[in-house]
Amino acid sequence: MTEFFSKTFYNNTIAQWAISLAIIIGSIIISKLIFFIISRIIKKITDKTKSKLDDIIIDMLEEPIVFAIIIAGVWYGLNFLNLSPWLDKFIGKVYYILITFNIAWFLSRFFDALVKEYLQPLVDKTESDLDDQLLPIASKGIKITIWTIAIVVGLNNAGYDVGALIAGLGIGGLALAMAAKDSVANLFGGFTVFADKPFTIRDRIKVKGFDGTVEEIGIRSTRLKTLEGRIVTIPNATFSNEAIENISSEPNRKIVSDIGLTYNTSPEKMLNAIEILKNIAIQNQNVSNDDIVAAFNSFGDSAMLIKFIYYINKGADIFNTSSEVNIEILKQFNDEKLEFAFPTQTVYTIKAN
Repeated sequence: MTEFFSKTFYNNTIAQWAISLAIIIGSIIISKLIFFIISRIIKKITDKTKSKLDDIIIDMLEEPIVFAIIIAGVWYGLNFLNLSPWLDKFIGKVYYILITFNIAWFLSRFFDALVKEYLQPLVDKTESDLDDQLLPIASKGIKITIWTIAIVVGLNNAGYDVGALIAGLGIGGLALAMAAKDSVANLFGGFTVFADKPFTIRDRIKVKGFDGTVEEIGIRSTRLKTLEGRIVTIPNATFSNEAIENISSEPNRKIVSDIGLTYNTSPEKMLNAIEILKNIAIQNQNVSNDDIVAAFNSFGDSAMLIKFIYYINKGADIFNTSSEVNIEILKQFNDEKLEFAFPTQTVYTIKAN
């Protein structure tokens, strides 16, 4: 039996291979045991505390700790063997990279949990839509930063020339930026929308010939739902170069009408018509009682014109309100025998002798 374990394969005896395998298997068993202790015992203890921070830390540490134990066991088991110098060096590099990535994995998970537990509820309580849009972007940006640092640190500890690699990436990044300048412009346009807030979600805007409601604001583009019900995707760079009309920001909607009465309308009936128009606007609950204008404005080619101006309150249905006002005008003018004018032309014929 001793002779069997003394036999050599690939510069190591069977006993050395067996011990190395036992160490690796043992590390896996220990990791499973640690996982069981954390999930069944430690978590029950932290659940009884008032703070949620310890629950988050234990929950996020659970899997990275298991992975770290397995990594350590595999590394120690392989170091027990007599390996070739290049393989031993390669395993060392991989070990440093895996340890660094494991730490980054924990930090990324921990940050995600903090955002969901503490920041997201605070954002949901605010009335502003800006923080709802910025939180996912900031969260992704921080996680990308964590993993970028992990890659740099891991490669540096593994013995790679990170400076030369970054310099090479910088040249490639410059070429990529030149090729993707439109995308970069859209990104800056998106940050402009978030910072300046020319509009928010559910605002009705007019931009570059499109009239619609903002459905979604992204980093690269913004989606509008037009009055026809179609979805239009507009690159965010447009908002940096074009004038934006935010219709939803108006305090109320101004309605201007020119109402023409026939030339046989008496002064008394004209005054009555003006009074009727004012009362119609005042009695409509969706119309502001301030700045109502009804005045005999001018003598037209075929009608005497009354300028009628009123303002529909913010949030009211514009089309229904203007329709209600117009129907009431038609009804009361007909009741008072006030005749609407229409284009007419009188032709005089001179008979020659």
